[in-house]
Amino acid sequence: MMKLAAVETKLLTREPGALFSLLIPLFILVVFGSSIEPGDTVLLPMALAIAVGMVGLYLLPTTLATYRERGILRRLSATPVRPGNLLVVQLILQLILAVTACGLLLAVAGTVLGAHLPTRVPYVALVFLLGTASMFAIGLLIAALAPNGRAANGIGVLLYFPMAYLAGLMQPKDQMPAMVARIGEYTPLGAFGQSMREVWAGAAPSPLLLGVLAGYALVVSIAAAKFFRWE
Repeated sequence: MMKLAAVETKLLTREPGALFSLLIPLFILVVFGSSIEPGDTVLLPMALAIAVGMVGLYLLPTTLATYRERGILRRLSATPVRPGNLLVVQLILQLILAVTACGLLLAVAGTVLGAHLPTRVPYVALVFLLGTASMFAIGLLIAALAPNGRAANGIGVLLYFPMAYLAGLMQPKDQMPAMVARIGEYTPLGAFGQSMREVWAGAAPSPLLLGVLAGYALVVSIAAAKFFRWE
């Protein structure tokens, strides 16, 4: 298991998508961060949601679908290293990547941009874990249904941009139609982003939105497990 983790870590560090997942949210934060007002509760939560969304909807499903396409998962089933071990390692590595991306954003925002950081760390951790779980569940479902890595990437793109728009990541929510903005709060990315904004504003996250995130994580994970194929 440790050898497998070491190999997968090396492969992940060479994956351009991993670098993009780190740099694109950081680029957005730096470009727009110079003009934010003290106490802003929108930009940094938005950047965090973008980072987690990119890992969950792009990198995770593309990697797993590519492994199945190349027959790696099938060949592993004939070795002492079971395919399930690879799945666990990939989930852990993608989680570490998401944590790293978000940690980088927080570090730059707090030290370079002087952005407002929340003081209620347990709430931040709770929202992050539930939001990441819901994004990863969708990524696993994409990997389960996509016939190959290219298709998984395309499906991830098709899902990401509408979800990002509804979540208010591409346009401020106060400039969106009220009904659209309200619907967007109940999408996985929307519930994640809104919960983060609430925590950044010093409030407790909405129990309803936390329940929405937990529901997506549970239901979509069950669907992904049902449809996932090793070959």
